[in-house]
Amino acid sequence: MAGNKSYTIVEYFGGDDGYRCGYCKNQIGNFSHGMWSHTMTVQDYQDLIDRGWRRSGKYVYKPILHKTCCPQYTIRCHALKFQPSKSHKKILKKMNKFISNGELPKKQHEGEPMDSVCEELGPREPCHSEMKCPASSDIQAAIAECPTVTEVYKEDVDVTSTNSETSRSDLVSVPGGRTTSAPKPEMQTRFKVTNSEYLKAQRGVGPDANRPPCRKAKDVRKERRLKKEQKKGDADGDPSIVSPTPTSPSQNNSPKLLEDFIAESLRDNSSHCLEVRLVRSNPPCPQFKASFSASYQVYKLYQVAIHKDPPEKPSESQFRRFLCDSPLEAEFSPDGPEVGYGSFHQQYLLDGRIVAVGVIDILPSCVSSVYLYYHPDFASLSLGSYSALREIAFTRQLQKQSPKLSYYYMGFYIHSCPKMRYKGQYRPSDLLCPETFVWVQIERCLPPLEHSRYARFNQDPDAGDVRALKDVGKALVLYRRTVMPYAAYSRKRKGSSDETEVRQYAGLVGQDCAERILLYRT
Repeated sequence: MAGNKSYTIVEYFGGDDGYRCGYCKNQIGNFSHGMWSHTMTVQDYQDLIDRGWRRSGKYVYKPILHKTCCPQYTIRCHALKFQPSKSHKKILKKMNKFISNGELPKKQHEGEPMDSVCEELGPREPCHSEMKCPASSDIQAAIAECPTVTEVYKEDVDVTSTNSETSRSDLVSVPGGRTTSAPKPEMQTRFKVTNSEYLKAQRGVGPDANRPPCRKAKDVRKERRLKKEQKKGDADGDPSIVSPTPTSPSQNNSPKLLEDFIAESLRDNSSHCLEVRLVRSNPPCPQFKASFSASYQVYKLYQVAIHKDPPEKPSESQFRRFLCDSPLEAEFSPDGPEVGYGSFHQQYLLDGRIVAVGVIDILPSCVSSVYLYYHPDFASLSLGSYSALREIAFTRQLQKQSPKLSYYYMGFYIHSCPKMRYKGQYRPSDLLCPETFVWVQIERCLPPLEHSRYARFNQDPDAGDVRALKDVGKALVLYRRTVMPYAAYSRKRKGSSDETEVRQYAGLVGQDCAERILLYRT
């Protein structure tokens, strides 16, 4: 790795004002703490989202859960243990069928639950958008006497390469990117099971121990087919036909993996070709720049058709601000994924045309989903859910390169908004306790949420926040291009009245982050 060091620099805004809620539409019911991040390391952001923070562009916010109208709890899925549910399998098969025969589902799409772009939070511009940050060498010298500062390294990334030369870290085809569908209808008819056959297969169900055990319908069909083949071979007198030993039901009990559904029935003669392509958005790689216009047009169509925005609202500047700009620098580590850490767009190309884009962050412990937008012509394919399944599979692929990267963060779970409970269907998953910041299985969190919008999930009454603020004087601040502990800053600024604000900020980010992140002061 390169020897240069990265630092996180933020401006804190507080959280006194209420904003419009994108879920219940309350005009002033949405409350959150916010800060503008000029630059941020991936480890600092990982630690912040593990304390309930989340980014929209360069604006980082933390909902005030006991005060806001629709409490938003951070949710993560155990990607390695995930098994698709029945509804997830239907979505995967629906996409595979479309890729295979080219026909969109005829059933009218009822609309998927979706997160809203975070302009409702009222992200503010920084006080000094042209703020000149001190040189890395100046910061290193300034914090030499602060042993608690965690130093995060980054590798220099060459962003001056031409459009014709895209490095492996810039453009990556996600494994299993080309997707085709399940067998065509004529292939499926041979595996159909009638009601009478199903009832026969279910004989023996019940408490009577004298009845034969229940068997799966597919095992009954397979055994029946093998018997027919054996009879045919005996009738023809062909000694070359050897009937395989029927597979016992226990051998077929292993559930299909997510990857099996994604790559099922790959065919070269499919009607369509779906490619999933990963491009780095910050710093923007050549492929991201080349596809920017096409990506923006899909976003604009999505916001107008799905979110009912007026045509003039989804401007190019808004698109850049919320979905392209990111405070996360590109970082690489010997034990990290080959593509590195940072912010990316995962583009879904149908026959070479962008039809959907997932905005994601790759962090030390997780893939964090930021936003998903798609072309409304393909809304019936349930692309919101399909992309989440693909991102879980992508997380599992990255984990093979970086063992500790094993979680898929889905943003916020909003139990008080029924349409936003769909994220709880990706199991196993955890919710973040808003008081102790420990992860609790979602099954244990749902009962208290049925009784109250706000709930503490950790049932241990004596448990507290292990990273709670202990000494605000050790929090680092950036003042006049000089880094210093807040204790030194307060001595320089005699009569300063910002201790309450700094203490609030440091308490929200935690002692560890407060001693690493540089809080900009004027």
